[in-house]
Amino acid sequence: MSNNQAEQKVLSAVPAGAPAAPAAPAAAAKKPNRRVIVVAGLIAVAAIVAGGRMWYRSTHFVETENAYVAGHVHPVSSRIAGTVTKVLIDDNQYVKEGDVIAELDPFDQRIKVDQIRAQIAAAETQVLQADAQVAQVNAQASAAAAQVKQSEALLVRANQDAERYGQLYTSQMKAVSKAELDAANASRASAVADLAARKDSAAAAKAQIAAAASARDVLKTQIDVLKVQLKDAEQQLAYNKIVAPISGRVGKRTVEVGQRVQPGQQLTALVQDNVWITANFKETQLADMHVGQPVHITVDALPGKEVTGRVDSFSPASGNQFALLPADNATGNFTKIVQRVPVKITLSQADQKALAGRLVPGMSVIAEVAIGASH
Repeated sequence: MSNNQAEQKVLSAVPAGAPAAPAAPAAAAKKPNRRVIVVAGLIAVAAIVAGGRMWYRSTHFVETENAYVAGHVHPVSSRIAGTVTKVLIDDNQYVKEGDVIAELDPFDQRIKVDQIRAQIAAAETQVLQADAQVAQVNAQASAAAAQVKQSEALLVRANQDAERYGQLYTSQMKAVSKAELDAANASRASAVADLAARKDSAAAAKAQIAAAASARDVLKTQIDVLKVQLKDAEQQLAYNKIVAPISGRVGKRTVEVGQRVQPGQQLTALVQDNVWITANFKETQLADMHVGQPVHITVDALPGKEVTGRVDSFSPASGNQFALLPADNATGNFTKIVQRVPVKITLSQADQKALAGRLVPGMSVIAEVAIGASH
């Protein structure tokens, strides 16, 4: 029996006055059920895709918003006390290593340099005088030595004469007179005395040589000391020019003309363009992190800009250990807190060059490490 014949048989069995069965609404109810099923299926697929994506990211990436741009900030200070006479920089200006940042009044240091130079000149003049005195004393010593030799020769002759006259004047022979013998003996005694006097003069001359040479050496030592003092004074004079220790941009400039500065007082700071990222990851995120893994960086100040880097190194201690007052868990009640460990992330050379001057220390970033990548 066909479906049409069955329907006719059923309709004929229904009384004429009875209301018709609501067949049309039943047929219409089938369509919403199909839509619900389709929508539910799409939602389930979307949930599965989203869940799969979340699972994949949780197993292949670790992320932290506790990350910042870091860099070298070099404080520039004065090495001597003085009054600022010139300021040659402005805020945010780029300076090169060795450029003069400010100048101090050099009056006091210049006076000291001039005084020491004058002392050196006076000491050098005294050295020349001492050299002349040494030469003079040497000449006197040479003359005294010659006189000693002459006196020695005279003494030899006087001895010979006295001996000869003594042989010629004896009790048996009077070949010479007693007066001649006495004269020969007197000449010998005079020669002995003269030789002794000449030797004393020679010794005194040698002593004068030593004294003059010692005085000259003292003056030369004084000159050496003064030259060291001059070098220090010239260095102090050079410190009146405050120069940039590195190349970078000026920040936090506080120096002004007329300001009195003290040694070690910071006048400004220089920030280098070479920056990196310091990301504070939870200790529970470090298990699969390794040096060399790629990092995707999102900079709050540069929305939509793709920045890449790599894990460079891990801090030797958690951030709490470097705090001014580290937590002491040995006393009181203990509450376990997940610690954070600073991780250094270096930027790619291309990004480092392209973003020079745009990435500055202190900027907030989001760091995402691909822990599934090889290292």
